[in-house]
Amino acid sequence: KLELLIEAACDEASPGEERLVRRLDLSDAIYHAAAGGRRVPILKVLLSNACQNDCAYCAIRASASVPRCTLRPEELAAAFASMVQRGQVRGLFLSSGLCGDARRTMDKLLATAELVRKRYLFRGYVHLKLLPGATADQVEQAARLADRISVNLEAPSPDRLACIAPQKDLGALLSLLEEAARLSRAGKGLAPAGPTTQFVAGAAHEPDRELLQAADMLYRKLRLERVYYSGFRPVPGTPLAQAPALPEWRQQRLYEADFLLREYGFRWDELPFDDEGNLPRAADPKLAWALAHRELFPLELNKATRAQLLRVPGIGPRGAERILRLRRHSPLRDVSQLQACGIRVERCAPFVLLDGRRPSAQLPLFAPDA
Repeated sequence: KLELLIEAACDEASPGEERLVRRLDLSDAIYHAAAGGRRVPILKVLLSNACQNDCAYCAIRASASVPRCTLRPEELAAAFASMVQRGQVRGLFLSSGLCGDARRTMDKLLATAELVRKRYLFRGYVHLKLLPGATADQVEQAARLADRISVNLEAPSPDRLACIAPQKDLGALLSLLEEAARLSRAGKGLAPAGPTTQFVAGAAHEPDRELLQAADMLYRKLRLERVYYSGFRPVPGTPLAQAPALPEWRQQRLYEADFLLREYGFRWDELPFDDEGNLPRAADPKLAWALAHRELFPLELNKATRAQLLRVPGIGPRGAERILRLRRHSPLRDVSQLQACGIRVERCAPFVLLDGRRPSAQLPLFAPDA
């Protein structure tokens, strides 16, 4: 049962990817997630792979012909505790298919987490997925038990969601996410790692612009911790079995653009979309933006604000802080000072000045486009 439910969790998280469990060693299905600034081995598992929803992309959709099984909270908590004792995992990511009454299923997830915390005294990382239909009391209980809670929105708009998951209500999902964000922001130790969500990118044929506009709203309005973009992969036997998979380069561009929204102060409408609303393949979004705004460069690094520094290719948040700190003592005059700040000089050189001079490694900024 545990093997099937780990397998189903892998499919739920990344539709159509090759299944990881081959009835060998359960550690094959363990993945490493960022938690508290560290990489932690996590057991990702479902409590049940029975589901009443018939989402068009999902391997365990209601009409799918797959073996179904469910674990009792006591069984799953004991299995997880055994894996912790053997040193296989140091964290738990728990979700479930929605079978029957949503509140009852959510109660079973909470009971599992409570056993893990109170019977087995586990103090490590726990991530709980909130199921559609969970109540406010259940959201609060989840926030007390888990380091992180999340709600999968799956699509960026009601119309897109109706195409791939007609039984789900985006407004209700957003309400759950808003409650999770409110509790996490309260500063009472509830879900301290912050709330997250996930889109199944490409399943509803939405352009990148729609996904990133929705993500920008979530970051600004809810102060969401992360948005994940699970690239769509067709699953045999589903209505989308013949639909094209999202190219890996598009998934990479989405994450690069998302980082600009979260860490660099960009707005969604500043991103370099093409006429179809997608990000360019030829260059990462930050470089593409800089090349489209050549009138802003070259930028004098000794006078630039932090916000301006973050617009320069090759300069990230830590590099910008180091530049600001270093130039308080003396002007920046040499590329070796940039290298000491951890700056990717080969990327930033065409866009900057050092004390009025172009860096020796600089390439022509206004060269004809390749």
